Amino acid sequence: MISVSFLKSKYNCEDTIALIDKSNASLIHVDLMDGLYVPNKNFEINEIMALLKNVNKPIDIHLMVNNPLIYIKELVKLKPYIITIHLDGTPNILETLEFIKRHNIKVGVAINPHENEHIIDNYIDQIDYVLIMSVNPGYGGQKFIPDVLKKVNYLKDKFLIGIDGGINEDSIKLLKGYPIDIIVSGAYICLSDNYNEKIEKLNKMV
Repeated sequence: MISVSFLKSKYNCEDTIALIDKSNASLIHVDLMDGLYVPNKNFEINEIMALLKNVNKPIDIHLMVNNPLIYIKELVKLKPYIITIHLDGTPNILETLEFIKRHNIKVGVAINPHENEHIIDNYIDQIDYVLIMSVNPGYGGQKFIPDVLKKVNYLKDKFLIGIDGGINEDSIKLLKGYPIDIIVSGAYICLSDNYNEKIEKLNKMV
């Protein structure tokens, strides 16, 4: 599945989301940054709610924030497919994971490039999805870090696996043979003139 992020685009957020919603993408990927967990801040929660209230595609939310439960209590109203958090930004981990699960939303945990895959070991029973960060969180348009793919061998057969960061028609070749379920791509697709053409290129290469 290709999950398309609108973090970097040729168009404004509303138009970009509309284009993704009409495209062959499987999911709309939402990056929400608070300026605390990562240096950049992009949206207020009310802006996200307004931008996504009328979309048709499933929503894939990635929270790069401290204390994500504050945001999740509002975001569940969008009925997203997945909500992904970072454990090191979450003071009440079990409560947060259980809250997501209770709303019939897939529970995601992101692993940053410098983090060991075993950070999730205490929460395996609560997690549905692991998002392997192939760039450092908080900035769009970074280069793919191939070394993170080593984590896939430990995670496979336990969870849905996603990869996020630096995905384009060159880096996608590195994923060949890896059991990755969701590929997140933003700039490669949204800075183009033809979203479906770019999405199909990625689909054909994995």
